[in-house]
Amino acid sequence: MNPWHAVLLAVVQGITEFIPVSSSAHLILVPYFFGWKDQGLDFDIATNTGTLIATLLYFRLDVRDLVIGFFTGQPRSSDGDYPPRRLALCITLATIPAGIVGLLIHDWVKTQARNPLLIAGTSIGYGLLLLLADRIGRKNRELGDLGFSAALIIGMAQALALIPGTSRSGITMTAALLLGFARPTAARFSFLLSIPIGVLVALKSAKDLMAAHVTAADLVPMAIGVVVSAVVGYLVIAWLLAWLRRQSLTAFVVYRLLLGAVILAIVLRS
Repeated sequence: MNPWHAVLLAVVQGITEFIPVSSSAHLILVPYFFGWKDQGLDFDIATNTGTLIATLLYFRLDVRDLVIGFFTGQPRSSDGDYPPRRLALCITLATIPAGIVGLLIHDWVKTQARNPLLIAGTSIGYGLLLLLADRIGRKNRELGDLGFSAALIIGMAQALALIPGTSRSGITMTAALLLGFARPTAARFSFLLSIPIGVLVALKSAKDLMAAHVTAADLVPMAIGVVVSAVVGYLVIAWLLAWLRRQSLTAFVVYRLLLGAVILAIVLRS
């Protein structure tokens, strides 16, 4: 892969992983529109590892509280927002559905699911659902109000994000908004929820790459993808959380609808 292609794709991943527009869709569509060879799922996972690093760095205090609180049972997080052990258990519970579904449909996601028409449909459909959730959600619940039933519902929504175009952050924020959580809280839990599955996917990918005995030339684009997506992703997390304290999600819904319409127009014309 051309290093500049790797940089562009990593920037795209860093931006779209956290805003609710689907990073997997954009990583498929960029080479499709530019006429490049599809970079494949392994490179996509490398850039996902970069945004995982961004999440760990940005939420490092939460991660510390969750790990220490899980084992010690400390009553509140350092910012006083939630009981760490309960939130850690909620995150664990919410991770299970995506883990199970991911194992069942991994091969389909790697091949047939990388289809522009499918991406157009999920971009539009789940975009409209996000708009509905943003309009009717009560937005009066905070992270300390999260219980096991709500966590499981959000986790089941996360499993849908294995389908390209859905947006992992978008569908989990949609579920959290429908359950009455405030926008920044919905985003914060969505990002924390991405950590366990992200770690598992990164470890499996590293194991597969070592078993495949890839060359240094193959690893260079992946290294670029990890570093660039980590830097961009960190900046985007900070920007999005600030945005959600003041603004609605309508702008992202409009983008999703336009993206889906453009994809349909191009694919159906060709």
